[in-house]
Amino acid sequence: MGDVAIQQLLYLMDEAFKAHGEHGEHTLLNNLRSVQDNDWHWLPPNGGRSIFDIVQHVGECKYVYDSHAFGDGSMRWDRPGTIPSIDSAAKAPDIIVWLREGQRALIENVQALGDDEELLKLRKANWGEEYETRWLINTMIQHDLYHAGEINHLRSLKQETDKWAWQLEQ
Repeated sequence: MGDVAIQQLLYLMDEAFKAHGEHGEHTLLNNLRSVQDNDWHWLPPNGGRSIFDIVQHVGECKYVYDSHAFGDGSMRWDRPGTIPSIDSAAKAPDIIVWLREGQRALIENVQALGDDEELLKLRKANWGEEYETRWLINTMIQHDLYHAGEINHLRSLKQETDKWAWQLEQ
């Protein structure tokens, strides 16, 4: 059958996570580039999640989804210590390395599928239900982009740049 669909999903996973070229401003890693050291744990008024909290969630989800869809399912939210995580005192470079490792593991398992027919195979989600592999991969792509937008907004509120580019030039 071939692997055209797998290759397209791998491309989209890469583009949502880090992108290449000049139009990667919506990616997860690009939105983290402009986060300053004092932005990571800042909360807006009445806010409940910091940039660090969101990034920790995104990274842990990479590991957990991978464990359930492609591994033994041993990583679980209700079993502390089973999910690779990052300490809240970690610095940005270490956080990025940890995120990249979670992404790498997920990418390797998608690459290992080999044939597009595997995308229709049912696999477990971390909450126990089964979904087509392509649905799980798509969910992870959307997850990166969704939270990249949240990070962007929190950072822009903290740095007081929460305006459209044309407004900042005025």
